[in-house]
Amino acid sequence: MARNAEKAMTALARFRNAQLAEGKVKERRPFLASECSELPKAEKWRRQIISEISKKVAQIQNAGLGEFKIRDLNDEINKLLREKGHWEVRIKELGGPDYARVGPRMLDHEGKEVPGNRGYKYFGAARDLPGVRELFEKEPSPAMRKTRGDLMKEVDAEYYGYRDEDDGVLLPLEAQYEKQALLEAVQKWRTEKESRLSGEKQPEEEEEESIYAVHKEEPDEEEIREELEGEEGGVTFIAHVPVPSQKEVEEALVRRKKMELLQRYASETLQAQSQAARTLLGV
Repeated sequence: MARNAEKAMTALARFRNAQLAEGKVKERRPFLASECSELPKAEKWRRQIISEISKKVAQIQNAGLGEFKIRDLNDEINKLLREKGHWEVRIKELGGPDYARVGPRMLDHEGKEVPGNRGYKYFGAARDLPGVRELFEKEPSPAMRKTRGDLMKEVDAEYYGYRDEDDGVLLPLEAQYEKQALLEAVQKWRTEKESRLSGEKQPEEEEEESIYAVHKEEPDEEEIREELEGEEGGVTFIAHVPVPSQKEVEEALVRRKKMELLQRYASETLQAQSQAARTLLGV
C-alpha cells in the first residue's frame, strides 16, 4: 500500500510539472508575501487582490443578500485589504513603487473615502447594518457660548432704539395715539368749562399718593415732653446720645486733675497702691 501511494504521488507530481510546463495549471498566490522574491510576480498578485476586492465590493452593494452574507463579504474585503497592504510592503522591499503613498485610496459606492485610515472598514450595505449605522452618524456639535466680546459686537445704535423710526411703522402709530390723546384732552377741557359755567361743583380728584412721601410715626410721650421743653426755652434740641449732667462733668474733671498730680509728684509704688485701692473700691 505504501509503495502504491508513493507511486501515485510521484505520478501526480510529474503530471503537475508537465502541466506547469505547458502553462495549463494556474499558479496559486503565495500565502505569505515574504515568500515571493520577484518584483513582477508581486505586482501580479497585488493586481489580482485588487480585482477580487472590486468584485466583492460590487456584490456587497446588494442589500437583499441578508445580514449574515453582508457581514461575511465585509470581513473578506477587509482581509483582502490587509493582504494587499502586505504585498505593497513587499513590493517596496523589492525595489518597486511605494503604493501606500502614491496609490489611490479605497472608495465606497457613494464616492466617499471609507472612514478610518486604519482598522476595520465598512462597505456598501454593511454601513446600514444594525449597530453600524450609528457609527457613521455625526453627533451634533454643541452650541458655542458667546463671550462678552462677541456680545458687544452686536451692540449698535439699533440696540439702544435709535433706529426704531427707520422702519416707518412707529411714527404713524405715535401720530395716531397723539391725535387720540389730544381729542380726549380737548373733550375733558370742554366738559370742565361747561360745568364751571353752569355752576356745578367739580368732584375733587383723588390725588395720587406720592411714593417719595415720608410718613411720620406718632411721637411718644418723651419726645413730646422734650419738644415742649424746647419750645419753652426757645431752642429745640434732640439728644441722640446720653449727655452727662453738669455734676458728672465736674467730678470727671476733678478725677482727671488728681491723676495728673499723682503722675507728676507721686512715686511708682504710691501710684500702684493708689491704683489697687481704686480697683478694690470700684472707683
